[in-house]
Amino acid sequence: MRRTALLTSVLMIAVLVVGANRAPDTCRVTLRLVDAETGEALSGVVQVRDVEGRRVELPGLLSRAQVLNDELPIHDWSVLPGPTTVDLPRTKLTFDAFSGLETERLSQTIDLTDSTEAEVRLPLTRFYRREHADLVSGNTHLHLMKLSREQCDRYLTEIPRSDDLDVLFLSYLERADADRDYISNGYSRDDLAKLTQKSGVVFGNGEEHRHNFTGFGQGYGHVMLLNIRELIQPVSIGPGIMKTGTDGIPLTRGIQQARRDGATAIWCHNVFGHEADPNWLLGRLDAMNIYDGGARAGFKERFYQLLNVGLKVPFSTGTDWFMYDLSRVYVRMQKQTTVDNWLEALSAGRSFITNSALFRFRIDGAEIGDTLSLSKPGSVTVSGQVEGRIHFQRAELVHNGEVIAAVDARPVGNHFLAELNLSIPIDRPGWLALRIPPPNLTDEGPQTPVNEFGRKLYGHTSPIYVEVAGQKSFDVRVARALLEKMKNARVEISDNGVFEDAQAKARVLDVYDEARELLSNRLSE
Repeated sequence: MRRTALLTSVLMIAVLVVGANRAPDTCRVTLRLVDAETGEALSGVVQVRDVEGRRVELPGLLSRAQVLNDELPIHDWSVLPGPTTVDLPRTKLTFDAFSGLETERLSQTIDLTDSTEAEVRLPLTRFYRREHADLVSGNTHLHLMKLSREQCDRYLTEIPRSDDLDVLFLSYLERADADRDYISNGYSRDDLAKLTQKSGVVFGNGEEHRHNFTGFGQGYGHVMLLNIRELIQPVSIGPGIMKTGTDGIPLTRGIQQARRDGATAIWCHNVFGHEADPNWLLGRLDAMNIYDGGARAGFKERFYQLLNVGLKVPFSTGTDWFMYDLSRVYVRMQKQTTVDNWLEALSAGRSFITNSALFRFRIDGAEIGDTLSLSKPGSVTVSGQVEGRIHFQRAELVHNGEVIAAVDARPVGNHFLAELNLSIPIDRPGWLALRIPPPNLTDEGPQTPVNEFGRKLYGHTSPIYVEVAGQKSFDVRVARALLEKMKNARVEISDNGVFEDAQAKARVLDVYDEARELLSNRLSE
């Protein structure tokens, strides 16, 4: 009898403790994201608001804006890596959710007033399935800092998966003094393999090899060396970044060493850096990042110029410091998703970049990254489709840097679609690509729509190249402009560089001289 009374008392105390841990006006809610068509469990992001429109905190969930200091809408979202139970107010609440870029945004209002426990199942409608097009998404540029190792592990386990990414490169970076806080520098290959197993996202390594004349100013530039066997030293070159040493090492030396080791070289930040143009002309780069860590310029300032002198320039992107956006590059591949296979497909140019809209693009059966060979001038049939959760305005067909056709987006369900089907004349070699209107990088004129995280929309395919009678594109005016640009870069380097001796200076300038000679020979032909 005494034993029964004691057991009853223990149970009553347990109930009181549980009750004390939960406010009487809260409901214990299990949140669950699922694919509306298949019922498959999804990871994604969620926000909850009350009837007054105020954001409701989701205790225990990771903020999608962790560490970010801006005031953009990304702070309203929390990561939902899988079914999760949270305590929410017993009132009428509105739940918003999405996963990556391929689902519509769901908004669902549920009254929890009379509930102490509930399950909120949020079915997300996919309007685009990348697996049906053999597409694999990735982020080629990421560093993290000012996090503990435990926080960083959670960040890398939950956020890429909630963003519906397939591949992610975490890269090493050095800066005098500041790099003591660069937590991402501490991840080994074994650590990345463990993250892959835990998150389901394939992690690869890398290094941002770079040079600036001043701490954050112009210099030779920045290049991502991905899937490296070992660090390329020095990681950061010169006194501008490292407060020691000289400017006597060109980036091309590290690029060539990394590529000999089987690594992939991706130029960073589009227009940033003098050494991009010569390295592209000399065939030493595999792809180019744009909008990876800021919008200094658009597509025409470098990407279109290089294409118009006959180069093949695959497009890529990432987010640099933290995953502040939904930026990603999709590549078309039919092999198993591994770091090697994914980088091979990216280097082949079978890619498009976006933080919003999703693309399909074909010309006479040629896919993105392919070369279409015409025996003589004629007409080709262009088929393009752009879809997005946010109204991206329109799809634009670009030929040799000029928009030659456009079609407005229209609503379909809770997303937007633009379809383009037409025949166009081709009278000279060149390239074609599909894009949405580029971001307006100023405060003047019509402003670019933004995505759920408050970032301006962008999206652009890598080109489909067109040869006519065996000839590639070569714009003489652009070639001359590039020659002048490299000449000016050479002067700036001579004026601003700190070199041990004339030989070290020549080692840097030789990169520009070699590229200018190559381009001059093309012009003379």
